Amino acid sequence: MLFSNGSIVYDMHPCYKIYNVSYILISTPSAVCVLFYVFLGSLSVVTVCGNLLVIISIIYFKQLHTPTNSLILSLAVADLLVGVLVFPLTMTFTVSSCLYRENSFCKARSSFDVTLSTASILNLCCISIDRYYAVCHPLTYRTKMNFHVVVIMILVSWTVSVLVAVGFLVAGLHYEKCEAACLRDVLLANILGPIFSFYLPVIIMLCIYLKIFLVAQRQARSIRNITCQSTKSGATVSRMERKATKTLATVLGVFLMCWTPIFLCFSFQLLNNVSIPAAVYETLNWFALLNSMLNPFIYAFFYSWFRAAFKIIVSGKIFKGDFANTKLS
Repeated sequence: MLFSNGSIVYDMHPCYKIYNVSYILISTPSAVCVLFYVFLGSLSVVTVCGNLLVIISIIYFKQLHTPTNSLILSLAVADLLVGVLVFPLTMTFTVSSCLYRENSFCKARSSFDVTLSTASILNLCCISIDRYYAVCHPLTYRTKMNFHVVVIMILVSWTVSVLVAVGFLVAGLHYEKCEAACLRDVLLANILGPIFSFYLPVIIMLCIYLKIFLVAQRQARSIRNITCQSTKSGATVSRMERKATKTLATVLGVFLMCWTPIFLCFSFQLLNNVSIPAAVYETLNWFALLNSMLNPFIYAFFYSWFRAAFKIIVSGKIFKGDFANTKLS
């Protein structure tokens, strides 16, 4: 904290200073400021390119036209929009500045952030439900998880995401008009929002992935017992078990690692009426947004047919001929 001409200056950001709670951009950007924006800009580019590859692959290659990949497509669209809209808006006008003043720009940034982040989380939840039926009910999977059901799941995910964002926005506007009298409405929105955006999907995903893990282990043991196979075959089953365990741990671990800190911080601040430092809140927000960059690597790059599709797209072969019916390995 500095004092200049009677004004209090808060150094809370490498590119901005706050003079008496008035956000002002530093006239000459520092080296830290330049590196800061180069780093965040790189994250945005990687997020956009990764999810764009997933979207093009699913739309172009007919082999990838499946209900499961429709859910991955919806997830990629949400994550792509995070890279196109939320990343640049948050870079231009940071979270810490919006903690001090709520203008139209901040409201727009917050609305995009809440809508797209919630859509991304709910799509992840839908993918876990799809995987549950694929692993635990393989005989009825195709009838229960058809394109009609998947479209409904996608529409519900995006509708709930928009409603959560609208709820936050309306509660904020209502609070500005009537101050303390509307505190109950604001608290209700701030409690229900995180529940539907994060805590409920997390509980569902935890239960589903635990069930999938237990069923996968049971199936592997059954294969081993029924076939009475050789050491080589037993090693193959063990590798399958380890691969399934690693996949589930990666999916759930990365998701929880990215999103849990920001929601716990928000809940702790709300319930205990504690002021969280803007720098901490902003760092956790960027950490959560990284999930949109990592999702393509987890849900797409993991599968060989996606990797084959990416190679064809990146090499430019799709512009030289019709590869829509190509058999992807």
